[in-house]
Amino acid sequence: MFGRIGVSELLIILAVVLIFFGPAKLPALAKSMGQAVAEFRKGTKEISKEFEELSKEEATEETK
Repeated sequence: MFGRIGVSELLIILAVVLIFFGPAKLPALAKSMGQAVAEFRKGTKEISKEFEELSKEEATEETK
């Protein structure tokens, strides 16, 4: 129930954002949100890569 956003809820959120920020600032807001999501994904990939490397190192140390 709480994890899913329906079409009507999404439209309400978009309407509130449009009223709050105005149509002139929406492209800049969307661009900055896209950049933030890209940075977040990049960070999570780096962290997961480091965890994989650490687990591989520990596995090789255990076999020695």
